Amino acid sequence: MNRSLSPLAEPSFVELFTPKLITILRDRYRLRDLKADAIAGLTVAIVALPLSMAIAIASGVTPDRGLYTAIVGGFCVSALGGSRFQIGGPAGAFIVLVATTVQQHGLDGLLLATFMSGLVLLAIGLARLGTFIKYIPYPVTVGFTAGIAVIIFASQVKDLLGLALAGPEPGPIIPKIAALAHALQTLNVAALVIAALTIAVILALRRFRPHWPGLLIAVALASVAAWLANLHVETIGTRFGGIPNALPAPHLPAFGTDKIVEVLPSALSFALLGGIESLLSAVVADSMSGRRHRSNCELAAQGIANMASAIFGGICVTGTIARTATNVRAGARGPVAGMLHSVFLLLFILVAAPLASYIPLAALAGVLAIVAWNMVERYAFVTLLRASRGDAVVLLATFLLVVFRDLTEGILVGFGIGALLFLHRMAQAIAVETGRPIVQGDRSDRDAERSAYDSNLATDRGVIVLRISGAFFFGAAASVGAALDRLAEQPKFYVLDFSAVPMLDSTGARTIAAFAEKANRGGTQVLVAGASSPVRHALLQHGVRRPLARYMPSVEVALDATRAGAREVSAA
Repeated sequence: MNRSLSPLAEPSFVELFTPKLITILRDRYRLRDLKADAIAGLTVAIVALPLSMAIAIASGVTPDRGLYTAIVGGFCVSALGGSRFQIGGPAGAFIVLVATTVQQHGLDGLLLATFMSGLVLLAIGLARLGTFIKYIPYPVTVGFTAGIAVIIFASQVKDLLGLALAGPEPGPIIPKIAALAHALQTLNVAALVIAALTIAVILALRRFRPHWPGLLIAVALASVAAWLANLHVETIGTRFGGIPNALPAPHLPAFGTDKIVEVLPSALSFALLGGIESLLSAVVADSMSGRRHRSNCELAAQGIANMASAIFGGICVTGTIARTATNVRAGARGPVAGMLHSVFLLLFILVAAPLASYIPLAALAGVLAIVAWNMVERYAFVTLLRASRGDAVVLLATFLLVVFRDLTEGILVGFGIGALLFLHRMAQAIAVETGRPIVQGDRSDRDAERSAYDSNLATDRGVIVLRISGAFFFGAAASVGAALDRLAEQPKFYVLDFSAVPMLDSTGARTIAAFAEKANRGGTQVLVAGASSPVRHALLQHGVRRPLARYMPSVEVALDATRAGAREVSAA
């Protein structure tokens, strides 16, 4: 069959890494598509404008860094990515990592770590490892996002209440809470009113006018109210002196061998989190639109976007779930919408940058408080706690480690526990049956599933058929080996039915080899029936071959051979 026509043929390198923008343009992109993308891009830009500045401030950098990230990084993600609707930019999930990196290594260290994370993501994409990043258990993602939400909200309490701390705000959650509690006597009522007004407007518009740009309207109203009432609250202008009205000149981050080694852990954390977040966002877009993204192309684009963002002074770029979902709901037709969203943000910097100086920090803190609340998947969290003890352990371990220890540690430990639980469940699912089940795992009644040849052979003491079902890997090898060792009879033939074994690893193959060796010493011949090519290859690699065993295409053929006698079996 022609490889290009085979439905099972692997896509070529060009197919895997062709940006969705090229695909869209090949499909006769029309003027009405451009109009739809322009409207969607403007809608997303209105959402991204206050959010990008708020995330940058919460991350410990100036608000313009967030805008540079959305403009440069967001444009690259849409132009080069493997998703039609992905919107790239700064994300709330990075706030803690970015803030910690700035504290430890300074702004230059952050830019270098961002650039290096881009190189790592590009390498992961080109190596086609995007599929493996998607193997993150659902309880891990829910626990991680909930933990991030708690950290984000805790980081905004200072600006929400207008508190004045005696020293720098601590990063860890427990010292942070203690410092904030100690500073409660410095509460600024005006800041609290502005924050409450922002949150109230956002919630009211979401309830009664869901299609209106609630975030931008709330921030604008709060800014006007603070200016008209001459409230004594911190603004972008008073803390940062405003934002520039142009993009900075591109330049590579300062680097040296010692600096690279120093920021490497941060870069790897950025890459891991960015890869997970971007693919998760792309999956959300797929579920909303019915399309399919190219994961490795998306990761490669995220890598280029992070390098470009660092060159222009921006911070970490990733796919943003809320803005991507807004893009889909706004009627976007393709990546042009995301590119135009970046263009609209650039126009804001060029034309209206002075207006940003009047935005109260309490208003941006209110925006992030809403973001943190939305990040918590409350229904999923409660459902997982009730679903099973294993899911609850994975969820709580991830959540608590993210909040009280470290984001990367939370992901890795949650993934590790999830993987162990999966292996345990797979090991329990293995079954070995003769006329009656010997090992049942967690299946209570298999009488209805016993095959006809099992019952027919119940009276034939010269043949024992052993049906193995389930993934036969190292976790199940001990139980299968114990079941085989318990066989007291020494028949003329053992027929091992492998037709229900989807995979076999080296431990499982060695278990069968040991069984065949023991059977041969007792004068019993072993027939392996129904093994798939990969399973048969694994068995052969571990010595399960003549004279230890012979292979038959099916149990029926093996039974015919046993009835014909040893001479016919030897010739089969």
